[in-house]
Amino acid sequence: MRFIVRCKPGEYAERRERVAIVGAGPAGLYAAGYLRCRGFNVTVYDRNPEPGGFLIFGVLEIHINKERVRKGIEELRSIGVEFRQNTVVGRDILLGDLIEGYDAVLLATGTWKSRRLNVPGSDLKGVLPAMEWIVDYHMWRYGYRSEKPPVGRRVVVVGGGLTAVDAVHVAKWLGAEEVHLVYRRTRSYAPAGERGFREAEEAGAIIHELVTPVEYIGSGGKVTAVKLQKMQLVEQPGAKRPRPVPIPGEYVTLEADMVLEAIGLIPTPPFNGGDYGIRLREDGTIDVDEYKRTTREPVFAAGDVVHGASLIGPAMKSGLEAAEAIEKYLNGEIRWRNS
Repeated sequence: MRFIVRCKPGEYAERRERVAIVGAGPAGLYAAGYLRCRGFNVTVYDRNPEPGGFLIFGVLEIHINKERVRKGIEELRSIGVEFRQNTVVGRDILLGDLIEGYDAVLLATGTWKSRRLNVPGSDLKGVLPAMEWIVDYHMWRYGYRSEKPPVGRRVVVVGGGLTAVDAVHVAKWLGAEEVHLVYRRTRSYAPAGERGFREAEEAGAIIHELVTPVEYIGSGGKVTAVKLQKMQLVEQPGAKRPRPVPIPGEYVTLEADMVLEAIGLIPTPPFNGGDYGIRLREDGTIDVDEYKRTTREPVFAAGDVVHGASLIGPAMKSGLEAAEAIEKYLNGEIRWRNS
């Protein structure tokens, strides 16, 4: 996978301007390739032990060739992109220091936190966020952690997206005897689509449609079962999908010694809302304009931390657009936005 696009290395003269990119995922890597090709000095700061973001630690190898990703990253290194790994902005280095020390800063930190249902029993041992668990699996698989992530004998995965389907795969690979995938709509309306659900079934999952957890039941502080509310779909004028509505009094209970919640991801900007004068929207994404400018000069933002969890393609496109805007800004072709 190549991250050097729309230019040839060495085609442009070296520039004195320095650009810091926070996040080495799809958006950050594409931006780094573009800006370095244009001659800018580019340093990428990333929290993980190797670059790649979700391409390495979030997406399974059955979906993407990890060695191709790593080759693309090595190509970025070969043209002079500097990577600083295991560096958490806000802990190891302050965002304010980057703002003061660089001519432009790009925030591309993605969505690394799972949404939670917060139903009764959510605090029981064995109830885990799916994406963080998948990241832990990759950390172990690639030798960055010595301990394998825990897995139950009977696992319930909650959700209808790609993360839920991937959680099914990982649970089976780690040795789960039985995996149940529960979703509040039907597969035809699931983000993973009918294909994703078919892959989950082929991996060994038992699918339960039109149900949603309302309680996690436990014993001795550990989850032992999931109480599911039966749902029905109600059409909504103008909506893309029907709304799932509880059927009063109708429940089903599944035994489980592990629950993985995969109901969506939350943007993870490297600061608290309002810090450094950078505004967040109500959904937690970073507020940017058409040039990916935030409300603080010279800070830009791109990728999932701007538009919410998405596929790899939109994140890459967003990073490239931000890089083009940064080039225009450093060339004096655009001024800063009005807040």
